[in-house]
Amino acid sequence: MRLATVALAAVAVLASAGAASAQSPQQRDRDRQEADRGEGAERARRPRIAPLRARPNAGPCPYVKILYDAARYVELEGGRASTSAVGYTGEIEGVTAGCGYQSDEPITVQTNILFNLGRGPQAAEDRRTYRYWIAVTERNSAVLAKEYFDLPVDFEGQRTASVEEGQTIVIPRAEATTSGANFEILIGFDVTPEMAEFNRTGSRFRITAGAQAATAPTEQ
Repeated sequence: MRLATVALAAVAVLASAGAASAQSPQQRDRDRQEADRGEGAERARRPRIAPLRARPNAGPCPYVKILYDAARYVELEGGRASTSAVGYTGEIEGVTAGCGYQSDEPITVQTNILFNLGRGPQAAEDRRTYRYWIAVTERNSAVLAKEYFDLPVDFEGQRTASVEEGQTIVIPRAEATTSGANFEILIGFDVTPEMAEFNRTGSRFRITAGAQAATAPTEQ
């Protein structure tokens, strides 16, 4: 049945083509003009959809940054600053953020954080759960709220891994005139005092610290 339908459609097209070839040039012009008018009427009947317009925020977004003292995570066996003593490592590579708020609504901030993680010679397991935090502060002032998050990582036999993590932060406002510029959002690893001091002094190991280099092939 499907073949018959296709064949009939083909015959109809051929018949139309034959009829068109028999028309005079004047008739073809009149037909073309009528077709153009029909298309114009059809376009006029189509619903017009206005483009969506993004409403501007009531003010600027909070400033989002990575706290320097907690930007890196380095485990050192016995506290020795040596590549052979490195366990698990991590670095917050970057963060992007956007916010939205209108009238007296709370400020909703959507963040996306990029973590680069590594395993050194002292890292025995293929899996590791890191821990990081996000804090909301008054600009250059007191901490208003702080929340901790777990970051499970499966290295899948590799020495390094990269993970992107998205988090949403909601900041209530006392009144409609309270601007997002009054707040600051800080992000960092949950580090020990020793790790924080290690970062503060500018000391660091790359996430590949302690990984053995590939052995060069011997010449024949």
